[in-house]
Amino acid sequence: MNSLFARKYIIQGIFIVVAVIISARLFYLQLIDQSYLLSANNNVLRKMVIYPARGVILDRDGKVLVQNEPVYDLLVTPREVKALDTALLCELVGIDKAGFERRMTTARNYSPYKASQFEKQIPSTAYATLQEHLYKFRGFYVQNRTVRSYPDSIAAQFLGYIQEVNDRNIERSNGFYRPGDYIGASGVEYAYEDLLRGQRGVKNVLVDAFNRPKGVFAEGKYDTLAMAGDGLVSSLDKELQILAEKLMRNKIGSVVAIEPNTGEILTFVSSPSYDPNLMVGRERGNNYMTMLHDPHKPMFIRPIQAQYPPGSVFKVVSALTAQQANLIDEHTVFNCPGGYRYGGGRAIMRCTHVDGATALIKSIQRSCNTYYGHTYARMIDHRNMPSAEAYELWREAVMKFGIGHTLGIDLPGEKSGLLPTADYYTKAYGNAKWGSSYNISLSIGQGEMGITPLQMANIMAIVANRGFYYRPHLIKGIGEQKIVKEEFTEKISAGVDGKYYEPVIEGLSRAVNIPGGTGYAVRIADIEMCGKTGTAQNPHGADHAVFFAFAPRENPKIAIAVVVENAGYGGTWAGPIASMLIEKYLKDTVTLPKYIQDRIYNADLLPKLETEKPQEVTMAAPKRQAKPKEEPRKEEEVLFVHHSAIMNRYE
Repeated sequence: MNSLFARKYIIQGIFIVVAVIISARLFYLQLIDQSYLLSANNNVLRKMVIYPARGVILDRDGKVLVQNEPVYDLLVTPREVKALDTALLCELVGIDKAGFERRMTTARNYSPYKASQFEKQIPSTAYATLQEHLYKFRGFYVQNRTVRSYPDSIAAQFLGYIQEVNDRNIERSNGFYRPGDYIGASGVEYAYEDLLRGQRGVKNVLVDAFNRPKGVFAEGKYDTLAMAGDGLVSSLDKELQILAEKLMRNKIGSVVAIEPNTGEILTFVSSPSYDPNLMVGRERGNNYMTMLHDPHKPMFIRPIQAQYPPGSVFKVVSALTAQQANLIDEHTVFNCPGGYRYGGGRAIMRCTHVDGATALIKSIQRSCNTYYGHTYARMIDHRNMPSAEAYELWREAVMKFGIGHTLGIDLPGEKSGLLPTADYYTKAYGNAKWGSSYNISLSIGQGEMGITPLQMANIMAIVANRGFYYRPHLIKGIGEQKIVKEEFTEKISAGVDGKYYEPVIEGLSRAVNIPGGTGYAVRIADIEMCGKTGTAQNPHGADHAVFFAFAPRENPKIAIAVVVENAGYGGTWAGPIASMLIEKYLKDTVTLPKYIQDRIYNADLLPKLETEKPQEVTMAAPKRQAKPKEEPRKEEEVLFVHHSAIMNRYE
């Protein structure tokens, strides 16, 4: 009896334990484990992410530079994939069996129950065929989105590109971005990402067992709308940009043109460039790697990252700052015997001419090195203070012209250029007892000094404005209200009174408009252009060509800097390019002789062998004296550029 009684309770206990286990399991499955809920929901409900269209980018006249076009992402929920015709799917998507297995493994690792990307950016043409067979592939469905399209294939370095977010992007966004989202990676796309990206939405769609849409869930009650990104109006002139890129085809260099009275950048060319459409689509990764290893560096943004000795344009700064310091004036005369002697007369910084008595206007017109050697000596040695202190005053005045610091353009990666401190020279020479002869090459924009093409064009904008500038920028209006960022409306003084600009401007005008001037061949009829040519002698290859200018003289509309590497003389190559662009902008025509135009259009000046980057300027240990080189081959200003160090003489 007792034995039967004991067995009764044992059996009851077993039933109770089993019931508890089943109840616990049901509790876990229904309230804790979401896998079956997710699987069940996915059988009837799809949460479709609605990606917003990125903001369109227009040129200054409302012409489209960047727009959007539809593409389709193929998503997969691995748990739902059954009875799949793998061969047909691979054929439709354009992948092989190994690619299919790799994608499925990635999707399973992400989640068996959640949808993830299987193949990205399927174009409309391929999607049309895929759509006819999509019902055969249970567990697969398509999500619409848009990608960038560039109708004119221009301004690649300015516009930039977008790419899929990585883990760091997701982490930094505090949950805004999710895997599969796209983000601006360079150029304006990066700089204005917060405005361009918009806000994603969600649409809940009912589907049947074959993954076919059957309507909106709950009449859209739980849907959220996508909000398109803000549009941007750029400062670029589309037609001018197209012309500039044609002129720079098969050449290495930069073109930057600025509207002086606003700081708006009219043309922004980095050459060689690339078709921005190559950074869109399923071949983007391969295209990126190809360009990354291109010896001509098409992804290097030369207008804001290449750094050259300023050379001739710096003589303009020297003349202005010395006048402001009351150390020279319009009538100050120095004798030019063909060069400036320094270091006790043991070394010479040569000129291209023997100019004799030279005043300020003539010094600009003739680009007289001797004049600016004397001017720099007055700035450093004749101010009744230690040279290091005088140098810092000189440096402070120079920096107000945008040299030695970034200008604040609305693009990432801008370089500041190079302008060493007094401490640099004190440490280099071991004491503070140094004077102008120790770094005399700075007087003519050589030595340990570097400047970007953007800074060069900005100096011309300062001269055009007679003493001030606005921060150069590429976006002039944001959104429907065309909002302008406050920092681009600030009027920045260069620290030199307006009265000191006229003799400098007269010298620049004579350099272009008077017979015998180095820019006379590229003058423009009925437009008084003020500017200067230059030739950069490159010890590692062919010479570089430089031209900078503004026009017209009164009420200037455009300031420009052109650098063409490995091209030869500035008057032969950079000058005609600048002249054509200025005339096109001001008169909507080009009257330069056709044979000159054809020569520019058809020239292939790309170096045949990969060389070091001539634009990289480093501050090597300064030399007090430099051994003179032979005279230049013709009467034109010569600017020496070294790949990794700067020569200490300007001829």
